[in-house]
Amino acid sequence: MSQPLSDQTIALVKATVPALEAHGLTIVHEMYSRMFQNPEIRDLFNQSHHGEASSQPRALTGAILAYANNIDNLGALAPAVERIAQKHVGLQILPEHYPHVAEALLGAIKAVLGDAATDEILGAWGEAYWFLANILIARENRIYTDQKDTVGGWNGWRDFRVEDVVRESSVISSFTLRPVDGGPVMAHEPGQYLTFWFEVPGHPAAKRNYSISSAPNGATYRISVKREAHGLASGWLHGEAKPGTVLKVAAPAGEFFLGHHVERPVVLLSGGVGLTPMVAMLEALVENGADVPVHYIHGTHDHDTHAMRDHVRALAARGKAVKVVDFHQTPHASEVAGQDYDVAGIITDEWLVANTPVATADYYICGPRPFLRHAVSTLSLAGVPSDRIHYEFFGPADELLAA
Repeated sequence: MSQPLSDQTIALVKATVPALEAHGLTIVHEMYSRMFQNPEIRDLFNQSHHGEASSQPRALTGAILAYANNIDNLGALAPAVERIAQKHVGLQILPEHYPHVAEALLGAIKAVLGDAATDEILGAWGEAYWFLANILIARENRIYTDQKDTVGGWNGWRDFRVEDVVRESSVISSFTLRPVDGGPVMAHEPGQYLTFWFEVPGHPAAKRNYSISSAPNGATYRISVKREAHGLASGWLHGEAKPGTVLKVAAPAGEFFLGHHVERPVVLLSGGVGLTPMVAMLEALVENGADVPVHYIHGTHDHDTHAMRDHVRALAARGKAVKVVDFHQTPHASEVAGQDYDVAGIITDEWLVANTPVATADYYICGPRPFLRHAVSTLSLAGVPSDRIHYEFFGPADELLAA
């Protein structure tokens, strides 16, 4: 267990907040530059989140600032710590990797701030870093242990064979995966993701997270992946992966998942490929015979991009009280309202508040960042408590080490 931070360290770290606000992004870029000189450390990272156009450096800068601002109230950071720990486990980050980050972070602070980064300041940030690192290491060790000790669980990278490929829409395909060793797979929490290690010819090793789009069955997993215009991994999956292809997979991880004891109405709200964890949740609710109202609400561009529509409708028909509403933002002229979609346009604030049980429901939301922010803001303004708004977005997050 980490020793409590000294009062002097807390004061010194908080005193650096103005400098971090002014130079934090430069420090983060310098930190990454130093870490990526080591190929072993570089390969821990999802490199798609670290290009010039990526928001990951800004996300990490925000995380460091949040830590500095809340260093005397770390309970406020508990959800972020869990998210970071889950992501680290998916990426197979181990205790021996942390010293490399400490060295790069402190070196970057010194390089950017120069004489302002006194020995006292660097000592305080070193203490603060290791305080948080030890919390993360302890939590990650518990997750690794739980994964190893669970029926069908594993640590490290396990080989899975693609058993089936289904084209779900013009941009999304599903891949059913079965372990090469023939053993069972651990029961994931509906909403969690798998992390993959891809070896694409001509490129460095690539790691990606993809949500599991099926309920637990003990034998296989299914991921449903959108082909991104410039996506290295998604392009390779869509172009090269076929039945028989073997993929390296880490055990399920993630802090965004359906609650174990569902006692209130559930609203599953998604945009685009954000439907993937929602389908897993819907399958689980139906298969477990959930006796609460379930609202599945999905927005996409049109019929061509609408994935898994028939599957969702079939699930709804089996459920006790499942209502499905599909929005097509720009339906084709040939599409028929009430048949191909339910509502034309986007999911508006007014519609969401008027047509879902804001007073009682748990909301699970997934989609692009603008979609997510807007939905969370709308529900918060409508009076939905924060502990009933659960969300996941696809893209860089505020990880301390890697994303």
